Amino acid sequence: MTRRRTQSVTAILATIAAGALLLTGCAAAGSSASVTGKRVSGGTIVYGHEQEPPCVTGGWIQEAYLSRQVLDSLVSQTAKGTIVPWLATGWTVSNDQKVWTFTLKKGVKFTDGTPFNAQAVVDNFTYWLAGGNGTVSAYLKDYYASSVARDDSTFQLTLTKPYSPLLSVLSQGYFGIQSPTALKRSAAVNCEDPIGTGPFIVGKWARGQSITFTRNPDYNSAPANAKHQGPAYVDTLVWKFLADPTTRYGSLTSGETNVIYDVPSVDWKAAKQSYSVQQYITPGRPVTLSLNTVHGPFTDVNVRRALAYSLDRKAIVKSAFNGSVPEEGNGSVSRSTPGYDASVANDYTYDPAKAKALLSAAGWKASGTSKVREKDGQKLQITIPYGLGSIITPEGSTALQNLQQQAQAVGFSVKLVPVQQSAFFSGKYSTPTAYDASPGYWTSPTAGILYINYKQNLPDSPNGNNTTFYNNPTLENLIIQANSTLDTTQQDALYAKAQQLISDQATAIGLYDQTTSLAVQAGLKDVWIEASQGEPVFSDAYFVK
Repeated sequence: MTRRRTQSVTAILATIAAGALLLTGCAAAGSSASVTGKRVSGGTIVYGHEQEPPCVTGGWIQEAYLSRQVLDSLVSQTAKGTIVPWLATGWTVSNDQKVWTFTLKKGVKFTDGTPFNAQAVVDNFTYWLAGGNGTVSAYLKDYYASSVARDDSTFQLTLTKPYSPLLSVLSQGYFGIQSPTALKRSAAVNCEDPIGTGPFIVGKWARGQSITFTRNPDYNSAPANAKHQGPAYVDTLVWKFLADPTTRYGSLTSGETNVIYDVPSVDWKAAKQSYSVQQYITPGRPVTLSLNTVHGPFTDVNVRRALAYSLDRKAIVKSAFNGSVPEEGNGSVSRSTPGYDASVANDYTYDPAKAKALLSAAGWKASGTSKVREKDGQKLQITIPYGLGSIITPEGSTALQNLQQQAQAVGFSVKLVPVQQSAFFSGKYSTPTAYDASPGYWTSPTAGILYINYKQNLPDSPNGNNTTFYNNPTLENLIIQANSTLDTTQQDALYAKAQQLISDQATAIGLYDQTTSLAVQAGLKDVWIEASQGEPVFSDAYFVK
């Protein structure tokens, strides 16, 4: 992309991999013969989701899925990567790329009656960066200088330095705008009942079971890439939490639900034959095994490389997901992320002989009849705690068990520690002495996610999102340069250098791509997956008969 002095509505960083949506709707079988296609007014969508987060809005992708239903953002991103208007109708940026001016949609109100205006946007930025949303802070705190309402319909954001991914970043559900009046309530109330301008309003939350969303009859602020403008077609959206994959798929086949999330791999082929199935490869960091570079055996780069060579990722992932999810050798960013370097994915092909040689060179020797290598009287044991049912799905757990077996074949002893959601997010397993390796992912529409994951973790500037604890000023500078560059060719080259450096040091081992998949009954139309991070969208959906 060439540099411009002033950007308009479809400007900066408008490109994401067009192949992110690998599968679009497949023709449904069976009951489809009785569906004529005539739209039915009203009705209730029953949706079977996988995980129940602590809040309706927040910094976790599972919360963003929910908040998308009630909160609108300033901009939206299309499947082709173009940034289009939402609550902002247009924007410009100064010549130095630091001052962004957004023109806002008029006549919009939050569902509590508070007017939507520029001051409301300022209040949200203030709230986010004061600790209201850790993910927003991770993206913007090092770039944010100030924000101001120039008038009711003009919001101005000033950055400390150029940040070319800004518009793509703002399209994510984390940046949904809340009523400033509602934000003055307690954190507990805002957690369960955020107030937005969106197509639905939060109704009853039956913890452990479901959340009911009701139609906002006054909705008039859909994004430009919505399938229609105006209020949602349906009256109600019931968002059920069905963690067990067999139960979730069974709810679809029995008609208890109209659509489900995360189609179980064992049912993938059957689902494609009977329902409309969509799969989205999430951009950002894939499901990656971050290796602890400051404590334990992975302080030695050759031990990190040995683990990478010991893994047959294709076999691991195919076995766990029955071929429904692609493996990913790049531990930095996924294949659907702009700036992805495909060559890095092939740096550590399966080579157990090389893995054994690297361990021997590092001083880890086979000991007697034991398959576990030893050095200075210590066994080569690595501990991998993982968020079972939160970060890692049941199929992901199987992938880790496959990894465990392959790593043990070259001399590692791998201890898998499944951790429940509350304990995992408590911070207990986030310190340098808490793990040797940690699996996780981070949805993001930009390779700028590298800055969040690899900004140095220093005493005067801690970065808890650097889960490898790898500090490299050269790497950090490469990413900062890429984030500030407008020319996409130069930007991609810088991101590629960063990915290669990360790969050379084997700080993170890519496993598989995080995906969003939906299976939809034939009688429900126009459910879609938004492009910035894979949230299901129901405000355009309607029933047919």
